[in-house]
Amino acid sequence: MAGEITEPGELYSPYVGLVYMFNLIVGTGALTMPKAFAAAGWLVSLVLLVFLGFMSFVTTTFVVEAMAAANAQLRWKRMETHQEEEDDGSSTASDSDVLTQDNDARAEKWPILSVQRHGSPNLFEITDRVEMGQMASMFFSKVGVNLFYFCIITYLYGDLAIYAAAVPFSLMQVTCSAVGNDSCGVEAEAKYNDTDLCWGPLHRVDAYRIYLAVFTLLLGPFTFFDVQKTKYLQLLTSLMRWIAFAIMIVLALVRIGHGRGEGRPPLADFSGVRNLFGVCIYSFMSQHSLPSLITPISSKRHLTRLVFLDYVLILAFYGLLSFTAIFCFRGDSLLDMYTLNFARCDVVGLAAVRFFLGLFPVFTISTNFPIIAVTLRNNWKTLFHREGGTYPWVVDHVVFPTITLLPPVLVAFCTHDLESLVGITGAYAGTGIQYVIPAFLVYLCRKDTQLAFGYGTVNKHGSPFRRTFWVGFVLLWAFSCFFFVTANIVLSETKL
Repeated sequence: MAGEITEPGELYSPYVGLVYMFNLIVGTGALTMPKAFAAAGWLVSLVLLVFLGFMSFVTTTFVVEAMAAANAQLRWKRMETHQEEEDDGSSTASDSDVLTQDNDARAEKWPILSVQRHGSPNLFEITDRVEMGQMASMFFSKVGVNLFYFCIITYLYGDLAIYAAAVPFSLMQVTCSAVGNDSCGVEAEAKYNDTDLCWGPLHRVDAYRIYLAVFTLLLGPFTFFDVQKTKYLQLLTSLMRWIAFAIMIVLALVRIGHGRGEGRPPLADFSGVRNLFGVCIYSFMSQHSLPSLITPISSKRHLTRLVFLDYVLILAFYGLLSFTAIFCFRGDSLLDMYTLNFARCDVVGLAAVRFFLGLFPVFTISTNFPIIAVTLRNNWKTLFHREGGTYPWVVDHVVFPTITLLPPVLVAFCTHDLESLVGITGAYAGTGIQYVIPAFLVYLCRKDTQLAFGYGTVNKHGSPFRRTFWVGFVLLWAFSCFFFVTANIVLSETKL
């Protein structure tokens, strides 16, 4: 959530933080990656995956540096306020007051090199959980803050549309069959259309929309209330996720080892790169949740190394999952949701395993949907909030939840093309959150830190990519992603 300054939460060790970050990044995007790999070719996919992983690591270090700079400014303001209270006996200053001042006024008020005079090595320690929205309000102009919220709201809408489509699609694939509604789900050579029959006179698209309606009725009402992610719910979904991923990788390796692998992926097919762009960007998304993950880590001495290790492990996992998939299954038989390829009798003989993998997205996504919906609703409230104002009951409890829930459900009603939904969400809103916002955050926070604390001040959590060149390179890459994906979509539509 964009959020404000909040408590850091219960502290945990750096290695627990590594696991949490791994679990956050590896999610729904990983299940759509195999089909995107097969469409773009294994060599192009591997190169692009490694490069996008590196770019995501760069911007992650940017966000961590901005978090440290925000903490330094808040800590210094508290020190200054405490000194004023000692000198004057009273003070009306607060953190919220300083956040509304512009950078020039703040620079005039704070003495140059005052931090060096105090000699505090912990000024940049990350102890306050300053969410992305609050950092935007500290370092961006009013227009920049509004653009930030527009970007994150667009991304969350895409997220909800993907979730709203993935659950009914998985249920439809598992429960509908082209021949006789048997228990094997997806057949090896079957080609499905939405107009194929599912139950009696009902077509597959009818079953999908019935499941979507049930999904909306069951989980939609949570948007009108507050939902908190519990520790036990997170542990349960993480456990199910890793059991499912492990089963799929092992089954694919066994099938390939027995000489039954059907995949013959091309070296390169640039027509599939468009969706691969978006899928890979979406699959590395974590920047918007870094404050919640990084702040509670008890020891941040080797934070950059920890994040780097996480990205290496994630790259290895994505490569293993995708390469076993594209050499196990033919490219044209890989489904948008990779788990559904294992709902076949010729792949998995045990019915319980088939149903577990086929319904895996239903369990995990259903637990995340209310949390994402509430986060989006709260971002809408924050965007339109005015200091000292309150919303009427109808607006607060009806309008905001409705505009949160309705658009993604309508998108899911119109299409269940998960690869395109993930690709578009990642390529546009994902590019903004993963590249553009971190680049501007780190650039402006560096300028603000120099003005407030003096030139030469060292941020102990500064990104190893300190040169302005890297900020420009990230922004250039983000623009290239926008241009490439848009041009590819226009050309594809023109050909059609």
